[in-house]
Amino acid sequence: MKGSCNCGAIRFTVTSGDERAVACHCTQCRKQSGHVWASGLAPLNQISITGDVTWYASSPHARRGFCAICGSFLFWKSNDEGTISFALGALDGPTGLVLQEHIFVADKGDYYDINDGLPQKD
Repeated sequence: MKGSCNCGAIRFTVTSGDERAVACHCTQCRKQSGHVWASGLAPLNQISITGDVTWYASSPHARRGFCAICGSFLFWKSNDEGTISFALGALDGPTGLVLQEHIFVADKGDYYDINDGLPQKD
């Protein structure tokens, strides 16, 4: 799978084929993305990134990667894990991925409901 930011300055390729797709409803993801953030999760050694990613330490536990030119929020990286989350909305073309669950639903906005029947984790 290939993806990029809105202006094309940052591009990435995911090669693992074992991505986990989730929708995150946490306050930080909602503020950073403007709504729910849908992401895939891949091992670090299965993603290649070109371009100048700007990293923001959003908590003591993780950082978020974005394009400083167009502002696209592309990545979430735990400080303690060998994986990286990447924005599903930044992928080019069909992904073959299927959303598996909703996470941090206790923080979701009050302006929408989750009715797709997928598992929900507080």
